Amino acid sequence: MKNLLITLIVLFYCALLQAQTSFPKSSKEDREKIMSEAYWKIWNPDIQKQIDQDIEKHRKADGELILTDFAPGAEVKIEQISHDFKFGAHIFNYNQLGKTEYNDRYKELYGTLFNSATVAFYWKTFEMQPNRPRFKEEYWDTESYWNSVAEPKKEPHWRRPAPDPVIEFLESKGIRIHGHPIIWGNRKWHNPNWIIQNYMTPEEKAKMDKLIVEYGNLENYLDSEKYSEAYKNLTVEQLEEMFPDLTKKLKMLFEKRIVELAEYYGDRIHSWDVVNESATDHQKGLLVPGSGLAKSVYGIMPGDYTYEAFKVATEVFPENVLLNINDYNLSQSYTDQAKDLLSRGCKVDIMGSQMHLFNPQQCLDIAAGKEIQTPDHIWGWNERLSQARLPIHLSEITITAPGNDERGRKIQAVITQNLYRLWFSLERMMGITWWNVVDDCGAPGEPSISGIFTRDMVAKPAYYALDNLINNEWKTNLTAKPDKNGQIKFRGFKGNYRITWTDQTGNIQTKEYYLK
Repeated sequence: MKNLLITLIVLFYCALLQAQTSFPKSSKEDREKIMSEAYWKIWNPDIQKQIDQDIEKHRKADGELILTDFAPGAEVKIEQISHDFKFGAHIFNYNQLGKTEYNDRYKELYGTLFNSATVAFYWKTFEMQPNRPRFKEEYWDTESYWNSVAEPKKEPHWRRPAPDPVIEFLESKGIRIHGHPIIWGNRKWHNPNWIIQNYMTPEEKAKMDKLIVEYGNLENYLDSEKYSEAYKNLTVEQLEEMFPDLTKKLKMLFEKRIVELAEYYGDRIHSWDVVNESATDHQKGLLVPGSGLAKSVYGIMPGDYTYEAFKVATEVFPENVLLNINDYNLSQSYTDQAKDLLSRGCKVDIMGSQMHLFNPQQCLDIAAGKEIQTPDHIWGWNERLSQARLPIHLSEITITAPGNDERGRKIQAVITQNLYRLWFSLERMMGITWWNVVDDCGAPGEPSISGIFTRDMVAKPAYYALDNLINNEWKTNLTAKPDKNGQIKFRGFKGNYRITWTDQTGNIQTKEYYLK
């Protein structure tokens, strides 16, 4: 009986996924090989029932309409035209895919599949030279330039388009815009080398050269500078005494960056990751209130930089711009950090969380039934983060297609469908952002097979799984008849609706309705 139940579960989900992800027709034995019995024991009918109940509870609401002018017996069409929930992706490869047809297909996703986009603002490539931010498009940002580049990944601004044309495109499509990130300690991807190298007096530079064995730079992809034992033995107070000018200038530069972005964009960008991946510094007690410097895990940073950044951002961004904190460290310390910032008067609107299955073996292990990203694991970190009582943005996700062959792509689709369903069901979850939409378009070190499209923009099964969820299963479209008082009641997914009916003179009427 037990084996029969497992077989029925496998057959049900394989049949469902065949319909939703355009799998080719295959034998029963082939379908059962996609995911193991152990996998379906984890994602069993009771789990699926709980997910469905939570989606019904948290993502839907009751609607009520009153129509005063309608033809007797007329049917009213209730059509959802947008989601409240944010289904996003980064748009780092804007105009960079090498062919106009690829770029057009890529852009078309924003507004059809995705209603939110993360725009790159990595400081290292946004401001390659001091006081020369790359807001506006230059020739090397144009589609014609990228169409002529033989090895795009070797270009320093690969995945880092000038933001202005990207934002103008997203505005034209009505897409929610998220900026990522403003402050991050990482030397490999974010902090410009010129901060440490140029903003010290000659005396400070001589001292620093004795402490830092090797400066981090873009070419060798060091995560941070390499420090001498002498540096490791210094206290923060001793560092501030050695580098008084640098201490002042770091604070000034970090504040200047926040103010500059706020003044330039105002509320055109709807939300920002104000500080990225600082929870480990908080966890280690490296963010000391009142200090001038921090011995961050990334290297030298301004003192208590997370609090200081949010304090400035709270003051300079318009009230309707949402300020996010973002991290992969989903420990209790991260929640405590968010609560501490709130208690100190910072405006923290959303907690970002990340989930990267970078290693394809992880997806094979999941398919084999190993306990990775299980419902219990996800419910656990969600409960922990929810203690801060803030909305949660699953800001970066990666799911690979191991081997990128037929079975690997089906595995990616099954994992995608089940994880999205569970994430979508969580009460405080407000959005999910897929990281690399196109294969072989990630950063060095990220998997080349984690896209929902191949490098030549052919859709993979995971795309069809997402499209079915977002544009079919999770959209409410129905018809109803008003009662004698013109009242219509319905239950649907939260978002904007178009209501269409025929009035008493036979004319078609429409109105918009927001269900929250």
